[in-house]
Amino acid sequence: MSNSERQETPAEASALAESQVETSHLTRRTALGSLGVLAVGSSALASTATAQTGDNPVPQAGAVRDRYAIGLERLSAIDGRDGHAVVESLKEISPDFARYLIEFPFGDIYARPGLDLRQREIATIAALTALGNARPQLEVHIAAGLNVGLSQQEIIEIVMQMAVYAGFPAAINGLNAAKTVFDRHPTS
Repeated sequence: MSNSERQETPAEASALAESQVETSHLTRRTALGSLGVLAVGSSALASTATAQTGDNPVPQAGAVRDRYAIGLERLSAIDGRDGHAVVESLKEISPDFARYLIEFPFGDIYARPGLDLRQREIATIAALTALGNARPQLEVHIAAGLNVGLSQQEIIEIVMQMAVYAGFPAAINGLNAAKTVFDRHPTS
């Protein structure tokens, strides 16, 4: 009889189970220890008020600058009046949500280093196209893409690329959204 056909004895099964419990316990202790190291490390990072990458200030924990103020600056740079109109309409129904919209995506995420505003809008247009159910937001971000230097042809290519990953219906909807925005923002 080969080893693969042999049945474990009750003693072997018990030893295996005990070994798995010890391994699981060791894994948990290691993970908790790592979390402790992270907590200590993040305390040290929190003392840094602002990281700087080019002209892209990055808010850190303990930053003096207000996330809302940073978010408003980013929103203005990206969306101009269109973004402020969205926030104002949200304030009517949920002032808290309007504040979250400024603070998190624009005050935290858009202010991070690593991608410039043009690259962020490429990613956002692609993601909203792929979702297929966010046309109003897609239109705002297509206009934002134009505001930060994307050409109409680049936007069309971004949307067409999504046909491969999100399907033709999502890409068609995205192209129709782009047409609507391009009609409002003709090229010079």
